[in-house]
Amino acid sequence: MDIKTRVIEIIAEQAMLEPGDVQLTHTLADLGLDSLGLVESIFAIEEAFDITVPFNANEPEKSDFDISSVVTMITAVETLVKDQK
Repeated sequence: MDIKTRVIEIIAEQAMLEPGDVQLTHTLADLGLDSLGLVESIFAIEEAFDITVPFNANEPEKSDFDISSVVTMITAVETLVKDQK
């Protein structure tokens, strides 16, 4: 399974949506994810890809992990996976 598909599945699961309902341009707010859903999504992403996400839940705007949209999260995960190799 590719990174894009898995990240979308994780976000959809946390938002209690079908993966097909998650669009790349959606923000987490568009999907109804609150801060707890975001943190749970990040934990699931870390577990699924065996990576550490540089994210500070207390100051998300200062994190190196871009959560501004689904596509930016996918890009950030792809970068982290590539960098760990």
